[in-house]
Order: sequence, then structure tokens, then C-alpha cells
Amino acid sequence: MVAIRDEAEQGFGKEAQAYARGRPEYPEGLRGWLSDTLGVAEGRVALDLGAGTGKFTRLLVDAGATVLAVEPVENMREQLRQRLPMVEALAGSAETIPLPDQSVDVVACAQAFHWFANDKALAEIHRVLKPGGRLGLVWNVRDESYDWVRKISELMTPLEGDTPRFHSGEWRRPFGENCGFSPLAFAVLTHSHVGAPQQVIIDRFRSVSFIAALPDADKQGFLDQLQALIDSHPALQGRAELAFPYRTEAYCCVRLSNK
Repeated sequence: MVAIRDEAEQGFGKEAQAYARGRPEYPEGLRGWLSDTLGVAEGRVALDLGAGTGKFTRLLVDAGATVLAVEPVENMREQLRQRLPMVEALAGSAETIPLPDQSVDVVACAQAFHWFANDKALAEIHRVLKPGGRLGLVWNVRDESYDWVRKISELMTPLEGDTPRFHSGEWRRPFGENCGFSPLAFAVLTHSHVGAPQQVIIDRFRSVSFIAALPDADKQGFLDQLQALIDSHPALQGRAELAFPYRTEAYCCVRLSNK
């Protein structure tokens, strides 16, 4: 039985298609980080943990690795299988990875690690990685130097409750002195998601777990607030296409032999 928080199971299950449409891809420069820093290449086995609909998985495939994906939400796994039939998509969680000991060269978690940032999950990642294997953590983070992006965050914050979030920094907690991994190395790239407001704002935030899990009336109320912002903000109103600004934060550490 795969353990997963209710808002993730319900929200991602309900809005898997909106997730696939509305979530941004990753910057082109990240391909170099995958090969040069994370070591994703032909002849390597890479696991995408918490793979979702496969947006990040595709980059691992393009880098030439043999790619496995683990995703607990069935609707998300089905989206991934449709898009990337060459990838073996497995049901599982970070705490129960259905792979043998020391079987992969790379574990990557994109938009996901904050959901399972605990000692048990990190120990399980350590178990499946080969000695010297690498763990990569990637997030597309909204650039709140833009006032309209800050406004969206202000609309969302009262709704998030205790949902695990990247911005809290709690995901760093398992990386203590004896965690079995080297210190995290950090890289950042600028990025934007270009598309119609319906895609890059409405679908994007419809797919946020705790928004997607809201009762229908509450969810529609939030989406109406987003639409009102689009209709009224000078940077957004009347735009058939816009660029939603992000920075992509990428972290890498090495699996040490001792733990």
C-alpha cells in the first residue's frame, strides 16, 4: 500500500490533465546540468522519483539514460505512460521504492522532494543508488519580483494549510551530518513558461495539489480571482500570450558509501 498525503492523491488525481497542460517545462540549460553535474548519460540508469506526468522524465530519456519512473498517483502514471511509452512507470513512493539495492546511477526528483523530505525516504534513495551515485533535486520556482506573480502567491497562501511546500525550506531537514550524502551543490537558471493565460496561469494553478483538492465551489472561487487578476492587471489584460517568469533551482549531492 503506497502512502501519500490526501491532498496529493486527490488533487493530482483530479487535475492530472491540467498538470500536464499547465506546468512549465524546464530550461534548455538544464540539459547541461543533467549530463555534467548529475551524470545522466547513455549507459546509466536513472530513476525519476515522484515523476508525475513525465515532464522531467523526458529530459532524462533525451540524455540517453535507461529511465525508470516511480509515481504513486495512478492518473499521473497513466499520463506518463501515454507520453513516454518507452519508460517503465512503477507504482510506489519515496519510502517504498520498488527497486533492488544499488540498482540505479541517478535518482532525480523534480517538483517533488518537498512531498517526501524525511529520513526514511532519504534512506530509501540511498539504498537504491550505487555508491557514488547522484541525487538531483529540481524545482521551477515562481519569480516573485513581478508584482502580479506576488499577487497570485498572496491569493494561494491562505489555502495551503500544512501542505508541504518548497518555499518553506523544510525539505532541507533530512540532509544532516550523517545522512549518507555529500553537501548539496546548487545551480540556478532563469526560465519562463510562454503560452495563453488559460494555460500558464489558470491551468497551472488549477493543478496545485491543495487547490485541486478543494471543494468545487471553493476551487472555482479561487479560479475566478485569478481570472479577475488577468482581466485587470496592466501586464496581463488583453494578452493572448504571456511569459510566466520562473527560476529553476537545481541541487545535486553524491551518495556516500557510509551511512
